[in-house]
Amino acid sequence: MRAAAFRPLAFLCALAMHGGCTHGRGSAALEPTPTGTLAIAQHVDHLDVVGREPMVVEHPDGSLFVAGYGEPRPTLWKSHDRGVTWTRVDVGSEAQGAIGNSDVDIAVSRDGTLYFVSMLFDRAANEGRQIAIGVSRDVGATWSWTTLSKMRFDDRPWVAVAPDGMAHVIWNDGSGVSHATSRDRGVTWRVGARIHPQGGSSHLAVGPRGEVAVRIVPLSASGNKFDPGVELIAVSTDGGTTWQKGPPPGQRDWAPPGTSGVLPRWVEPLAWDGEGRLYALWTDTTGVWLARSADRGGVWTSWRVVSSRATSYYPYLVARGHGELAATWFSGVGKDLEWHAARLQGRDDNAAPRVIQSPPLPIEVWIPPAAQGDSLYHGTGGEYLGMTFLQDGGLGVTSPIQNPSANRLGFTWWRFDAR
Repeated sequence: MRAAAFRPLAFLCALAMHGGCTHGRGSAALEPTPTGTLAIAQHVDHLDVVGREPMVVEHPDGSLFVAGYGEPRPTLWKSHDRGVTWTRVDVGSEAQGAIGNSDVDIAVSRDGTLYFVSMLFDRAANEGRQIAIGVSRDVGATWSWTTLSKMRFDDRPWVAVAPDGMAHVIWNDGSGVSHATSRDRGVTWRVGARIHPQGGSSHLAVGPRGEVAVRIVPLSASGNKFDPGVELIAVSTDGGTTWQKGPPPGQRDWAPPGTSGVLPRWVEPLAWDGEGRLYALWTDTTGVWLARSADRGGVWTSWRVVSSRATSYYPYLVARGHGELAATWFSGVGKDLEWHAARLQGRDDNAAPRVIQSPPLPIEVWIPPAAQGDSLYHGTGGEYLGMTFLQDGGLGVTSPIQNPSANRLGFTWWRFDAR
């Protein structure tokens, strides 16, 4: 969601935390007791151009890539030295198909193929116009681009790659969630039937055996469309040919953009661990919730993993291995706005995961709202904070820097280590 993105100014409530409770589908266990800390091991500000909603991946050769948006063309950076320094990557020209100034996502396959999906947004009309994907098979040196869609209201693309190399892309256009695949490292793409005829493409995750999970929510078309009651997780075990759909765990309040008193929502993240268990992360007025399903979304067990007196919103989630998870989210508004990172370790029984958290962290996003003259709004710079597990065991997170009055534009690279 772009220029119409939610701003949590209207939601200022702070509720006292309380103990475990029955919550939606599945069972709610007592909140886990933190053990250890998630320490900041690296903090690098890279100043260049706007990099809103930066997403990060680590290439098999150890190179790091960060994708962001805000420029007339898709923007990508690369680090050869584990995040110490960064250089802009030439992803091609508009004539070569490198078109996009809004939502991005990036993924890398086991063989090192990079997939960089980007959305074109018409800021004057406040609506999306196109989804394009770039592919590099030489660690970002050269790129080939394919236009996947040129529909009015095209919005929120995601890309993920299965262990067998099959690449999946989803997006929405106000008339449902679309799905495209490539089996030849991005040389050709096939756009299949819509996953669902309504709703927005909130998130995409691919599992260890090629399972595909798609989160579908009421909001779509950059907030121009709202389909009440569309709350689904769609799962495919045949590469997207067929889909099994069911309700997500937990309970959420959804409303059209601009509705006051409603918790900000857009990305409702999903993740598969290395053993094929599906996880969902969300927030409510009491904190952050995690759910796990061992049967591809049929039955869920839920836990409130973080309680908070401040409002928590815009979560993100990644998973790997045997129940190893990491999460980010925002809390508070205005001068109290901050973000959080956590690592979670699932257990084999129904006990709550073990959780270690980072200290609350600042976000350097100060932008002038159109309706407030010269005043500055302390914002999130997007609806999630991208992250990745690193090959050496650390956790990498990227946060945007959007502070034009101080001539500071770009992103911050964070590395966290469990201690």
